[in-house]
Amino acid sequence: MCRLFGFRSVIQSQVHQSLVNADNALRVQSEFHPDGWGVAYYQGHSPHVIKTDKSALSDMLFKRVSGVVSSETVVAHIRKATKGENNILNTHPFQFGHWVFAHNGNIKNFDSLRKDILKSIKPQLRRFILGDTDSELIFYFLLSELSDVYDLNRKDCPVDIATKSVKKSIQKLEKLIGKINPDDNAPPSETFATFILTNGTTMVAHQGGKRLFYSTYKTSCADKEFCSHYADVCENPTKDGTINHLIFTSEPLSGENIWLDMNPYDVVGVDWKMKLTKLD
Repeated sequence: MCRLFGFRSVIQSQVHQSLVNADNALRVQSEFHPDGWGVAYYQGHSPHVIKTDKSALSDMLFKRVSGVVSSETVVAHIRKATKGENNILNTHPFQFGHWVFAHNGNIKNFDSLRKDILKSIKPQLRRFILGDTDSELIFYFLLSELSDVYDLNRKDCPVDIATKSVKKSIQKLEKLIGKINPDDNAPPSETFATFILTNGTTMVAHQGGKRLFYSTYKTSCADKEFCSHYADVCENPTKDGTINHLIFTSEPLSGENIWLDMNPYDVVGVDWKMKLTKLD
């Protein structure tokens, strides 16, 4: 299956270590996930998406991009294809306006279910679907549900609206495709829906059977002597729900971060207020 990475912080930070040099960095994992990679990062509320159908391990562009990216919000993905051809249209992250989405999962019997899923996506969004993956349909399915309660063009989507919308979307999606398999070790042909969704300020992740970890603090922050945003929450669990950074990853990365394992159907997220929200 694919691998995910998401980063949301109060300050612009480089992600080179997480994407390239860490023991479980995406570039290392791409040896077993060779069907393309993509990195989305935000500057001035606008997403910049760079992706290719080449393996990150052998693609020097991945290392170059990872080395220069500095942002408050980053989403990265390496692909091991289960649905759709190995081409740029099927490579994650997918983008619509401010919104970016990366998925680690699969829809069992997708070919027979595709039409039903498409019918549930609003026509004004459906026409932007360019590839032939189940992942891209899930993205627009989520946006269709979210657009019922929030203007997708706005940049300040509250995290409680986003997380509740994701929960509702998954419940509706399961009525179409069947239950998500909660066993990470189940065959890749089973149904999974683990993903990261962001508009640059709000970021939410859903654990849909394939494992996903998150971190909000470190055992020790190497930058605390000169970082103007350093606070107790950087090295300890939050007491009031406010955090300075949130990281999602398919496997815990080496380093000082403390990793928490999300359970199936958990939704975790933050918005511009950096208030941690978790729905289970």
